[in-house]
Amino acid sequence: MSRMTTTRTVALLAAAALPFALTACGDDGSDAGGSASSSTSSKSMGSDDSMSSSTDSMEADAPFGEGCESVPTDGKGSFDGMSTDPVATAASNNPLLKTLVKAVTEADLAKTLNSAEDITVFAPTDDAFAAMDQATLDKAMGDPKGLLTTVLTHHVVEGRLTPEDLAGTHETLAGDKLTVKGSGEDFTVGKASVICGNVQTANATVYIVDSVLLPTAK
Repeated sequence: MSRMTTTRTVALLAAAALPFALTACGDDGSDAGGSASSSTSSKSMGSDDSMSSSTDSMEADAPFGEGCESVPTDGKGSFDGMSTDPVATAASNNPLLKTLVKAVTEADLAKTLNSAEDITVFAPTDDAFAAMDQATLDKAMGDPKGLLTTVLTHHVVEGRLTPEDLAGTHETLAGDKLTVKGSGEDFTVGKASVICGNVQTANATVYIVDSVLLPTAK
């Protein structure tokens, strides 16, 4: 075979092989791009799942109930403001709990409640106290170290009860028991209903209720 014929044959073979080489290169680039896209998509999905989980957790920790609408949206009496103060101080800044704070002050329990570690307080609203039999209220307010203290400590249990832990029977600081029924965001404590629950203070979880909880006479 002549030298010219050999050169022409090599050139033809090279030309025939070129499209296959280009196709192979194209396939590699496509696979790499697909892997990168898949990796990016996976990371994006993981990030979305993490954000969703975080949002769900925040919502689970948030106060609940129709009565929460009456709590200020800012300032020391707001949920954020109350979260930084111990419970008696936090209650004193909440406009729904003026009568309760007055009773706590009369019974000299503010320091005791503020210094307690991890408690749950069922806090009656001003309307709850107003609905009480006036003679019973006057009798309690007239005996701050006796009856009033018993009534107020009947509203407090040890430990910070989450909504998931709330239903059940709990021993109070008065030495008797409270029974909570319900689930989700619907709870009753005796004849009282929780109207704003899972309110956080620096040392307590508060459930605001629409009736005063009176201990059973022994």
